[in-house]
Order: sequence, then C-alpha cells, then structure tokens
Amino acid sequence: MRKFLALALAFTPLPAMAHGAEAVSRAIAEDDADALVAALSHGADANAALEYGETPLARAVETQDPALVDALLRAGAKTDRADALGVTPLLLACERGNGAIVTALVAAGAPVDQSNADAVTPLAMCARFSDAEAVRALLTKGASADSVDLRGQTPLMWAASAGKLDAASALLAAGAQVNRETPNGFTPLFFALAGRNANLASALIAAGADVKHRGPENTSALQMALYQKNWAAAEELVRLGGGDVAEPDREGRRPLHVAAAAGQASLVAALLERGADVDALSGPSKITWVTEANFGMPPPPVQPTTALMAAAKAGQADVMWQLVRAGADEHFVDGAGVNLVLAAVQGRNATALGLAIELAGDANVADKNRTTALQMLAGGPFFPELPAMLHVLAAHGARADIPNAKGKTALQVLTDGLATVQAAFHEVYPDKAPASLALSH
Repeated sequence: MRKFLALALAFTPLPAMAHGAEAVSRAIAEDDADALVAALSHGADANAALEYGETPLARAVETQDPALVDALLRAGAKTDRADALGVTPLLLACERGNGAIVTALVAAGAPVDQSNADAVTPLAMCARFSDAEAVRALLTKGASADSVDLRGQTPLMWAASAGKLDAASALLAAGAQVNRETPNGFTPLFFALAGRNANLASALIAAGADVKHRGPENTSALQMALYQKNWAAAEELVRLGGGDVAEPDREGRRPLHVAAAAGQASLVAALLERGADVDALSGPSKITWVTEANFGMPPPPVQPTTALMAAAKAGQADVMWQLVRAGADEHFVDGAGVNLVLAAVQGRNATALGLAIELAGDANVADKNRTTALQMLAGGPFFPELPAMLHVLAAHGARADIPNAKGKTALQVLTDGLATVQAAFHEVYPDKAPASLALSH
C-alpha cells in the first residue's frame, strides 16, 4: 500500500507543475540557459506564473541574457503578457536596453504598440534606453514614429532627452515630426538642449527644427542652451539666429553676460559678431525670493552690470581681455560703487585681479561702503588663490591702513576672520602696528 501511494504521488500533476515552475525560476535566477532548456523540455510551462505574478519571459529579460529569452520563446512563451503595472516583456526589454533581446521579441511577434499605463510605447522606451538597431526593428514592424504618451512626449523627444543620436536619426528617417510640441511647449530640440546634447541638437536643426520656437515661460532656444550650459549648441544657435543676442533671461543676464562669466571665448566672439553690445547692462531679475517672515532676508538687489564685470566676478581673465579688446569699458562702476578691481576680487583668481588693476589703475579703490579689495579678502574665507591675490595687491601698492565706513582697517577686519586667512595675510603684510599692516617688501 505504501509503495502504491508513493507511486501515485509521484505522478500527481500539481506537484510536477510546481516543481517545473521552481526549476524554471531557479534556472533563470542562476542565468543557466542549459538548465532552463532542460526544465522546459521536461514539461515546465514557459508561461507559468512565478512569484509576484511575473512571467518567466519577463524575468529572463531582467537578466539581460538573450539565451534565456530565446529558450523561452522557442518553448512558446507569450510575448503580450503584461504585469500588474501594464509592463510587457518588450517594454521591459526596451527599458533595460539590450538590443538583441528587443529584436528577438519583435521577431517573435511581440506587439510593438502595446503601451504601459502612461501610454509609453516600446518605441519611446527603446529610443531612450536601447540602441538604433532596436528602434529600427520596431519601426520595421509598424511601430508609430509619432506615438504620444500621457505627457505629450514622442519617441523622438525621448531620444533627444537622452542624447541618442542614432535612434533620433532612425526616427527622423521614419517621418517623426521634428517640431512636435508637448503641452508645455517643449520640442525635440528643447529636449536635446535641456539634456546638454549638442550633437543631437545640431542634427535636429539640420532636420528642420525651428530655432525660433519659444518654450515654457517664453524661453528661446538660445536661452535654454545657456541655462543648461550647452555651449556648443548655444554658439550654433547664435550663428543661426536662434535667439535675440540682446534679450535678458529670468535673472536679467544677457547672453554675453552668461558666456563671459562661463569663460566661453568662442561663444563670446559669436555673440559680438552677431551684434551684441559689449557694454550692455544686465537687467532686473524676474525671480521672486520667498523667505521666512522672521527668519532670513532675501538677497540684495543685483546691480546692473556689464559682461566685462561678469567675467571679472567669475575670474575669467582671458575673456576679460577679449572684451576689452572688443571695446569694453574697463572703468565702469556699478550702483554699489564696485569697479573692475573689486569685481575681480570676487572671482578668486590672481591673474584676473592683476589684469583688473592694470586696466582700472588703482589697487586701493573702495566701494560706497569704503570697502577696499584687502578688506574684502580679510573678511572672507580662505581659498587656494588667496595668497597669490594678496601678493598681486601688494605688488600694486595696496594699503592696509585705509578705514572702511565703520572705521575698520584691513587688520581690524582680519582680527575677526579665520586663522588661515590671518596667516596668509601676515605672510604678505607683516603686522607692524596695532591698527595697520605695513606693506612687505
């Protein structure tokens, strides 16, 4: 009787099926294609539900091993089974990026336009995460080149945001609309600019992208490129007329100010060639600062300034000289009394400071609060260029005994400063008197 029961249990279908699913799951987990083939050849179901409702095919896709996927497809795995989130094996394959797996699924009849809950199609997913081979395989099987997801984005926009030049080229060749807009005004070109993809932006422009299109908040393509520090694309847009070279951005900065502060000499040259005014002033910022009623204050208003001053404040000596050669006014003083020398102190670059002094002619100039360059450095943090900047000021006769509006000299300001700053000062300006520092020769 016991032997009979044992034989009966051995041939009961349910335990055998459970064992088959377990064997399939284990083979996939161990990335063992031979074991998977063996399990399937012994009757394991290629479509058995695994833990959490996953299908074997989806789990094989996760491993990114084409051999596992091929074994399941040959055993009849269904390619249209979606998980609880509406993700099909093909969508998952596109997201994971293996082009060989995508191609195998498409060849096996996977629905190419079966989207997820956000209406994202496999083509859009592949355009962002996979390769051009996968994109072309989907297009060949009839995938819509201009499918739109719930955010209004097309596959070309997905490719543009990720900088996938080959995928974008395949989509454009299939007729994807280069000037399609999302509800908030983004075009494929704007996605490429936001993603800092200069080569892709160039390809889109060559394909007919509208360089004069305005995006969110009336942002021009040039402004978008500048916001994202996409300098190569910005230069191309300038040369193509893709933005007003005099138009200020949300912070009131004109393109020349942005390029100068970034040290982008080639872009500065392009802007000047297009007619940018070398001495145009920045405008008021449109940014509204929100602060706690009893805790914190908004920053002071930014004074209108020139591109040369912007370059000095960023320590961009080469661009400073470039702008001066183009006719920039080296004697400009802003509404707070800050001139080129005081601006260069903020740039923390000894070369820029030396050039500013040579151009403006006075190392002891002070702002409206009678703060000199030495006093600014005495009350600030330590940084690597500080000793070199102090030597530059000393070499140009900067005095440490000049009081500011509060009657404090550089030494008195220094007494409340950091020890590292004090040490740097005393190497260049040894303490000779209680209230002043004598120039060290």
